[in-house]
Amino acid sequence: MAASLGWNRYGKSRVRVLKVFRDGAKHSVRELTVKIGLEGDFDAAHTKADNTGVLPTDTMKNTVYALAKDHPMSSIEAFALHLGRHFVSTSKHIAEAHIDISQVQWERMEVGGVAHDHSFQRVGPETATCAAVVGREGARITSGIDDWMILKTTQSGFSDFMRDKFTTLKDADDRLFGTSVTATWALGTDADFNDARCAIRKALLETFAKHDSLSVQHTLFAMGEAALGACASIDAIDLAMPNNHNLLVDLSPFGMPNDNEIFLPIDEPHGMIEATVRR
Repeated sequence: MAASLGWNRYGKSRVRVLKVFRDGAKHSVRELTVKIGLEGDFDAAHTKADNTGVLPTDTMKNTVYALAKDHPMSSIEAFALHLGRHFVSTSKHIAEAHIDISQVQWERMEVGGVAHDHSFQRVGPETATCAAVVGREGARITSGIDDWMILKTTQSGFSDFMRDKFTTLKDADDRLFGTSVTATWALGTDADFNDARCAIRKALLETFAKHDSLSVQHTLFAMGEAALGACASIDAIDLAMPNNHNLLVDLSPFGMPNDNEIFLPIDEPHGMIEATVRR
């Protein structure tokens, strides 16, 4: 039986680049990890071992460095679109470029209460993310936040849930609520990506902190609703919020009470709550 080629994509992953911006004595840094995937007419490479239309993945890596040199990197979205448009313009074989970028957060150190000109400390593991798809007819892009770890020590409960013969969980009206938020939203390619990200993140954060949570689902929806209210440019937001458990440690063998003070943090297994909140 003859075989035929189906969907295919190739590219370069985990291309890491750190750029230093120098404004006299004062510097700033951006650190990105880039993933590139190209789709198009690459049948001959698979079926006939014909590489004449294949751009080497090593070239893709070099392109990231070269384009990073002259690009202002005002936002990861703008750089992703720039990369995607470059690849689509280089070869008739390339129909679509998929560019995913994550950015780690570096903040300026304070020394003696004063922001230092050229020293930084890593903030994490939170990353800013984006995914651009650039074709010959146009482009689309989503922005996001990943690995954003947040925690509240009260104003959270979970009770009156469904039970069956395997249920052992007890009702809780005052529990710790820890999660690692992944959020994504779509914007137009000419949007102010940084302002949108700041507004959405602030709305998510403040809602999480203030919300009287009766479940992760309850708070997820409230956070998504607040994000829509804070950024008129988005029509929907996707949220994934694992319930990262903190287990109350039994101190009774030592004759000691534990009034919601000592916990064992665990990240697996964990509940996973995901939803899209729309206008």
